[in-house]
Amino acid sequence: MTHFLNRRHLLTWAAAALGLNTTAEAAAWPDHPVRLVVPYAAGGGADHAARIVAQRLGELLGQPVVVDNKPGAGGVIGADQVAKSAADGYTVLFDASAHVVNPALRKMPFDPARDFTPVSLIVTAPQILVVSPQSPYKTLDELLAAARKAPGKISFASAGAATASHLAAELMADEGKVDLLHVPYKGGAPALTDVMAGSVDLYFGNAASTLQHVTSGKLRALGVSARQRLKSLPGVPTLSESGMPQYEVLEWNGIFVPKATPADVLQRLSKEVQAALADPKVRERLQQAGVAPVGDSPAEFGKFVEKESARWQSLVKARGIRLD
Repeated sequence: MTHFLNRRHLLTWAAAALGLNTTAEAAAWPDHPVRLVVPYAAGGGADHAARIVAQRLGELLGQPVVVDNKPGAGGVIGADQVAKSAADGYTVLFDASAHVVNPALRKMPFDPARDFTPVSLIVTAPQILVVSPQSPYKTLDELLAAARKAPGKISFASAGAATASHLAAELMADEGKVDLLHVPYKGGAPALTDVMAGSVDLYFGNAASTLQHVTSGKLRALGVSARQRLKSLPGVPTLSESGMPQYEVLEWNGIFVPKATPADVLQRLSKEVQAALADPKVRERLQQAGVAPVGDSPAEFGKFVEKESARWQSLVKARGIRLD
């Protein structure tokens, strides 16, 4: 009888142990869909890149990665939702360059450095300095020389105050020691239209939206904001090789998670994000969209974010850039 009871107890303990193991396996991240919050409107560059990556990432994770657009306040509203969400890996942020610029411009409901952990830099995108085909300026030197002769007279368009196009022009003005007139628009499309017409002198447009107009002859390109020339515009020099050796501006998108996200979840997410960005089909689709795929480690992306935060917040303060 004692032998029978002991055997029964052993079977019970074994079953309990198996039950615990089964539960632990079932709870392994992720066991339900992951929400990828894009704090910008659907149809934009960030949204498009996020959807390309989300599709492959979901396949690698074995759970759907659902893109959720939460636009508003230059990305702050959506990012704030993620910052205040459970740090369990099921709510992830897909942010842009504004992530590091906003703290210098707004009263923030969260601290990007304190409340988020960087996961991976997803894509970067250079900008193209363009003028109208009828413009008298054919090189960066000619443009800067004219600006020095007439301070505050040469105008530049932007997609809005403190947007990437605005900051790129401010950095050029800062490094070139010139005074330019800012003409903000509500988006890149109307800005491009007025530069083509010659109503505004120049514009820094992202390659995805601007390249087609350069190749068609509707715009003239004077320079590229990256450190390397664009393969599609081999004859257009970079600003760094045109007298501004330190000049580099890249729009970017990256993935972040709330700070307290468990290390094993961060490690798995990082691994699969890098695998998604290494996929040839994903890379091709991103390149077709005018961006360069990256897919680096949390440590590498963290250093990148720190550097970007320092340089842009410094420029915003030095140039007195404001949202109004």
